[in-house]
Amino acid sequence: MMNSQVQAGSRSALLVVPNPILRPSRDSLVRLNRPGSWPGNRRKVGMGKVFAVIWDRSVSKKTGDNVITVKAKATVKVTVGGELTNVGLGRGVGDLLEVLGKSVRLELVSEELDPQTGLEKPTMKGYLHRKIGLNGLDVVEYEGEFKVSPSFGAVGAVLVRNEHHKEMYFESIVLNGFDQGPIQITCNSWVHARSDNPEDRVFFSDKSYLPPVTPAGLKKLREKELETLRGNGQGERKDFERIYDYDKYNDLGNPDDADTARPVLGGKDHPYPRRCRTGRPMTRTDPLSESRLKILVDSPYVPRDEAFSELKQAQFGLKTLKSVLHALIPGVEAFVEDKNMGFDFFTDIDLLFKHGVKFHKTDGEGSVLNSLLLPRLVKKAVDGGSDVLQFEMPSIMDRDKFSWMRDEEFARQTIAGINPYCIELVKEFPFVSTLDPKIYGPTESAITKEIIEREIKGVMTVEEAVAQKKLFVLDYHDILMPYVNKVRALEGTTLYASRTVFFLTHLGTLQPVAIELVRPRSETEDAWRKVFTQGIDHTTAWLWKLAKCHVAAHDSGMHQLVSHWLRTHCCTEPYVIAANRQLSAMHPIYRLLQPHFRYTMEINALARQSLINADGIIESCFSPMKYSIELSSYAYDLTWRFDKEALPADLIKRGLAEEDPTAEHGVKLVIEDYPFANDGLLIWSAIKQWVTDYVSYYYSNPGSVQSDTELQAFWEEVRTKGHEDKKDEPWWPVLKTNDDLIQVLSTIVWVVSGHHAAVNFGQYPYGGYFPNRPTITRNNLPVENESCAEFKRFLEKPETTLLSSFPSQLQATKVMTILDVLSSHSPEEEYLGGQVEPEWALVPEIRAAFEKFSGRMKEIEGIIDQRNTDLELRNRTGAGVVPYELLKPFSEPGVTGKGVPTSISI
Repeated sequence: MMNSQVQAGSRSALLVVPNPILRPSRDSLVRLNRPGSWPGNRRKVGMGKVFAVIWDRSVSKKTGDNVITVKAKATVKVTVGGELTNVGLGRGVGDLLEVLGKSVRLELVSEELDPQTGLEKPTMKGYLHRKIGLNGLDVVEYEGEFKVSPSFGAVGAVLVRNEHHKEMYFESIVLNGFDQGPIQITCNSWVHARSDNPEDRVFFSDKSYLPPVTPAGLKKLREKELETLRGNGQGERKDFERIYDYDKYNDLGNPDDADTARPVLGGKDHPYPRRCRTGRPMTRTDPLSESRLKILVDSPYVPRDEAFSELKQAQFGLKTLKSVLHALIPGVEAFVEDKNMGFDFFTDIDLLFKHGVKFHKTDGEGSVLNSLLLPRLVKKAVDGGSDVLQFEMPSIMDRDKFSWMRDEEFARQTIAGINPYCIELVKEFPFVSTLDPKIYGPTESAITKEIIEREIKGVMTVEEAVAQKKLFVLDYHDILMPYVNKVRALEGTTLYASRTVFFLTHLGTLQPVAIELVRPRSETEDAWRKVFTQGIDHTTAWLWKLAKCHVAAHDSGMHQLVSHWLRTHCCTEPYVIAANRQLSAMHPIYRLLQPHFRYTMEINALARQSLINADGIIESCFSPMKYSIELSSYAYDLTWRFDKEALPADLIKRGLAEEDPTAEHGVKLVIEDYPFANDGLLIWSAIKQWVTDYVSYYYSNPGSVQSDTELQAFWEEVRTKGHEDKKDEPWWPVLKTNDDLIQVLSTIVWVVSGHHAAVNFGQYPYGGYFPNRPTITRNNLPVENESCAEFKRFLEKPETTLLSSFPSQLQATKVMTILDVLSSHSPEEEYLGGQVEPEWALVPEIRAAFEKFSGRMKEIEGIIDQRNTDLELRNRTGAGVVPYELLKPFSEPGVTGKGVPTSISI
């Protein structure tokens, strides 16, 4: 029989338990430990023939208030390798903690201060018990009860302690029993084991607060959590940590090996956005570069909650991509005897889709053949018991096998393909370079007025074409020129600077007019440049095809390195870091942005590991090769401006649109049938309206944007730390009004959703048949030297010259494989407007605004479908034309060529 002695008003209770073996029975201990019985910390003290259990309570003496019974339920996801894996199978201490009810401790934090002391009220502590075993379920529930005095006030946060020796993934915590109804706490986060970090994990309720109106009892906790997330900038980061900090891109190469040494990106010499700091050791030869020894085995550190979910890892993302990079591609490389071997005939390229590519089966951990989680292109071959990599026919070839050769398709893809971000209106003619003529040659282009007027059949003069906004250009001259000689010095590739001019016809389609390819003077050669046109004889017609091949390779590089990697993935990472460092998890703007940042840091870390690193996929398969990421730094320095990243601003900057307050979206398009812009403006306007509704609710008072200290710190840090190399630029927006904030947030949301979708998910549909978008050209044009043997071979067999310019068999196979994976949607993809966040649903006005936004996304689906059946819109429909669906909001899993996810998740 137990006897308890409790001193009135004391903070502890002594329970004396007689027991011949000097400890309480398990049943007694479990019964005594029921949540709510004695909330607080318990410690055991041996006292002769009794065993004393002392509770240190965190509640004041009884005040006469009616006690409320609050039931707590935590939903914990069963994860591979997490604490709940294989529960009960001889795990020892973990199971004992569950039996004793001491595995998960919860503390309730009041929103109010103690009126007597002016300090935070003592928390209410208790343990939660596991309610449901695994039994095939993917979640486990923990439950407990708290006896709470009404004077405790509303609960604004909880502290969670995980006493297990492994991390646990908490989905949500619900507190029931309060008069105001259930308190929902959305977690969706890992809770570290106490053995890794003794600090308890804090979760705030789903109610959002601007800093000035933060409940008094939560202010210090709000500040402390942000301090934890910022860290101290010291030491190597550990996997379980949630610390966000900045660093330069100093881990792409290996300075200890001359062949793979790469410059540090970020700073005066190579301006660049910042990435997440990992704190790994530096290399021997360069104290500014991080060693890649660990990165070869494990992915670089990202804060724990930024990692892919296990479903995404398992069914698609990280695990699949790693299998391709570390097993499949090495298997293909091992099979190919001649790494430089090209394709002898176009029929050989067709065999990639009909019969596939043989590769060596690999064994061991990470083997693509031993994995049940395979990319679609490999699974077919594995199911058939074959060692063949089988590619699916891309949609562009499935509809029209010869479309890649047509000039009209070459032009159409500049506004309805995978890179609609580079074409510009010709505002001045002739073209003039800004580069130093002493180094790079004449500043004026070789494309003359006479050439253009001849090619457009004299329908108007060049002056008239410029005035009427009929001339457009892909101008890669100045951005590529400084790298031409560097790239040409590398083995197995070449490069030119280029300009490609297009004319807008009376049908609203683009006609390619002329291509200029330029090579500056080098130590061994004089400068060379030539203008190519369609021609009316065989030789000029084949040279035109070769020139288009080079331009397509330039466009592929600019797409991958600038439009895709730099402007979406790379420039977004500082927003993610700054938001987590400066915006509390209870800040409404954090809760608006957080779904749009999901998984971005993880995919960027993987890119640094295997895609954009020295000798990675990009360097080995794209024409700038070892200068690829350095080129993206050059582009960042020359062209990137945050205030021009919003879609309307980008279109206006390129001359593709004009401001027009009477137009539907505030701009009038210069090319009326511009599929990317037409569909993109629908998405942009919907985003801006949703953001406007959201911001207007939380910032209803004049001056509230300017007085929001967390918001101002976030935006200041984006500018001064995340994009430090551009911090002094005058174009940075200043957050003073609601309109300023709406424009900034809409821009960020557009970049991570619509912009990224437009340049990512069509990569395999448009680039899977690589003659349509070669990523590299390996040979110089034969007319550079008409006395050489290459020119003679070109005259005898021009098709062979074209084929030899394409990527090698190994390069093509690697690119096609990667593009297939990167173009795929995960089964758990979250699409723009598809799912309301719990925190948004809590506020009726915000829920209604989101439902309006969601409904608009569904309307846009129908509008795009209707546009793709309108034969008058020749840039998106017609015989053999692939409909423009890249900005259709929703998609099925897999490679579909459509779908706008909420975030950059691949």
